[in-house]
Formats: sequence, C-alpha cells, structure tokens
Amino acid sequence: MLWACILLPQLALDAVLRRCPDPDAPLALVTGPAQLRSLHAVNASAAAAGLRPGQRLVAAQALSPGFAMVEHDPAHEATAQQFLAAWAYRHSSLVSAAWPGAIVLEARASFRLFGPWPRFEPRLREELDALGFRHRIALAPTPRAARVLAGLRDGFAVTHADAMARVLDTVPVRRAALPDDAGERLQRMGVRTLGTLRGLPSDTVRRRFGAGVLDHLQRLYGEADDPLPWYAPPDRFDARIEMGYEVESHMALLFPLRRMIGDLCTALSIRDGGVQRFELRLEHEQGHTTVDVGLLAPERDPALLFEVARSRLERVEVARPVVALRLHAAALPPFVPASRDLFEQRLQQGMPWPQLRERLRGRLGDGAVYRLAPADDPRPERAWRRIDGEADAVPEAPSRPPRPGWLLPQPMPLRDSRIDILHGPERLESGWWDGDDVRRDYYVVQTSLGQRAWAFTRAGERDGWMLHGWFG
Repeated sequence: MLWACILLPQLALDAVLRRCPDPDAPLALVTGPAQLRSLHAVNASAAAAGLRPGQRLVAAQALSPGFAMVEHDPAHEATAQQFLAAWAYRHSSLVSAAWPGAIVLEARASFRLFGPWPRFEPRLREELDALGFRHRIALAPTPRAARVLAGLRDGFAVTHADAMARVLDTVPVRRAALPDDAGERLQRMGVRTLGTLRGLPSDTVRRRFGAGVLDHLQRLYGEADDPLPWYAPPDRFDARIEMGYEVESHMALLFPLRRMIGDLCTALSIRDGGVQRFELRLEHEQGHTTVDVGLLAPERDPALLFEVARSRLERVEVARPVVALRLHAAALPPFVPASRDLFEQRLQQGMPWPQLRERLRGRLGDGAVYRLAPADDPRPERAWRRIDGEADAVPEAPSRPPRPGWLLPQPMPLRDSRIDILHGPERLESGWWDGDDVRRDYYVVQTSLGQRAWAFTRAGERDGWMLHGWFG
C-alpha cells in the first residue's frame, strides 16, 4: 500500500476564512479566558500588520485595532476535518482522520482511476484549493511515515520501504510525532535522529519512555500493523454557519448559502447520491425561520440547487435579523443521472428539462409546474387531470379524434357567418350522473380568416355555434 497524508497546518483558520465574503481582510481567531484573551491563529493580512499567534489580545488591538475577531471553537475545527475526510472518501475507500489536523488515505488503489501519483497529487491540490484549505501532502508506504514526511517537506514522496527507512533514520526526533513529550526529552539527552533512537536498546527505551515510543517506531517503519479508525460517510448532511453579525437582507445570505450548497454537493458525490428535500434554517436571537426546499427528483448539481434554494429564500420575508444559517438534509437518496446520446446536439444556452423544471418551481412556486394525464371523462373540460409528483406514471390517452392544442376555459359564441366544416360531427353525450349533462356535436371548422377552430352545436342542430378551442 501507499499512503498519502494531507496535513492541514491552518485548519481552524481556513474553516473560518472559507465562509467569509472577504478572506483577505485582517482576521484572527481568539481563545482563552476573558481576562487572558490571546490570538490562536491569524491570516496573512493580519500577520502583515504585526499580529502573531500567542499574542495577547490587548497588545494586538493596540497594534492593529481594525482586525476582525472570531472565537476559536475546537468543535468547528473537528467538523471541518470530518468534512475533508468525506471529501477524501471520494478518492479512496480507506480514509482516516485519526490525527488532528491531518487526513490520510490509501492512494495506490486509486492510481487505476486517477492516474499515477504525479497526476493524482495535482488533482488533490486543485480540489483542496477550490475548497479553501491550505495543505501539505506527502506519500509513503505507511500512514505514520506519510504524516511525518508531510511535516518535513511539502510534496515529499517515497514509494519503497527500504528508501523510506533510510529517509526516516535522518528525521529529527522532535519532528517525528513521538507520543507525549518524548521527542523533546530525547533531544535534550542528545538523541537527535530516529536512526540513533532505533540503535538504543529496546528495554532501555521502554523503561524510560514507555511502550508507546516503541509501538510508534514499529508502525512508523512498517514493522507492525497500524490499526486506524476508518471514515464512513454519514446518512445525512448538516452544516451551520454563524454570521458573526446580524443580517437583515437576503443578499448577505447568498455567499454562505453558495458555500453550503457546494459542501452538500461534495458530500453527495462522495455517496453517489442526490438530495430531493432539504431545509434551510434562518436562526435568530430568539427562534428561527424554516425554508423548505423540495424537488421532484433527486439532484446534485450545485448551480441548480443554489438557484432553487435562492428562489425559495427570496420568497421568505426576513422579519428578524439572522445570526446563523443552517442547512439540513435528512435523506440522501441514490442519484440516477439522465441518460444522453453520445452525439447529442444541444444549444449552448440550452438547459435540460429537469433543471428548467426545478428552476421554474423555485421561482413560481411548487404548484406552478405540473403534469397532465388523461381522464376517463369524454367532456373536454374534464378529460384531463393534474399530477403534481414524479412517482405516478402517466397512463396512455385513449384513442380520440383530433383535439385542439388550446382549449378555452369556457366555450364562447363563434360569430362568423362563413365557416367551412373540415371534420365532424363527433357527438359527445355525458354527465347525466353528476348534474352536468352535455349533448354536443363537435366539428373542426375553418373560419373566414383561415383559422382552424374546434366548435360545437347542440346535438342535431346546425346553428348557435360555440367556440371551444383553436388548433395550432
């Protein structure tokens, strides 16, 4: 096996910056008790202003009073790591997030799909850049070795166990991820590299540093199995973004909404699934407003889902300021993409019907787009019925004479003294059981202006023409 380690040196900061409309503005994560607040991490523009991690908040505000502050939350950092584990799962079936700030995945089995490592690695980096996470990547025959090498040099790749052992022997003990403070203690004792450490008697090392150091070395060099907890994708999606300020308009919610929709589609592609219904929750200081987003069939196109969600959101009145936005999808059904011909010709500005349908429903409402199915009643105004969902199959229409494409809501007098009968009569007698009895003779006629119309008279008569529809 070959293991790739993705080291995330600024995971907590990147998790915050990726949901900021202006990530280049000075920003710092703040931690510590109220009396001893300090900076946990700073972005590049804040560092250029003289701020640094570990600095007291009072000193930082005196140095640069205009930077934005966000409370550091370890739970949000863990959520971001789980999200990246889900993203990595689309590239490998063996993914682990056992170590904070790092993702490891088995890469050799993925070479047949994504190409060799020189092609696979740029793909990982490109997707991580698009997601907004800075990273360091290394490749090695064991997951622990990949983790250690990623901390030493970005892009380090070693594929053979013998070469890996020679490289690891030169690694400083302080940078070998040894348990607890064993690396610092060994450094002060004059044991500076892993090669020197491995040359010491095992009993002596175990007695002075515990069995954990020897176990780590064996797993690091591939001399023992390394049982890691493997990631399994969840059956639902739940994401939440705190705004950091009160939002009173829809426009300010579109940026975090787009980011959340993108994360949702990433999770869907991992599971090879789609989403048919999800919930947007606008959280206020007291209570929340729920926006339900439903589709007729499972989808996972980011542009489509964002357009539908935005249309539903814009129809909701934001009566109170919004302090957080949450997206929750309780069910992720399988996604079956629409089949297309290999040489299908479609206009550049064209749009597949499922996407157009969902956009119309999002803009006009759920009841504005529906299907028609034939009914068993021969009366024209009752010869069809409405179907709102996708599940019901549309039955085949019974064989009938020509029907107009435009049926008028109500028949109206046809005032034309020169009409030509083209087809008919077709007698319709029905409705005696519901009190709306009709006895009509229908004709296809041509008016004096050359229009083809569908008109009727009372049964057995040839006057009192009533217009009921137009043919195209």
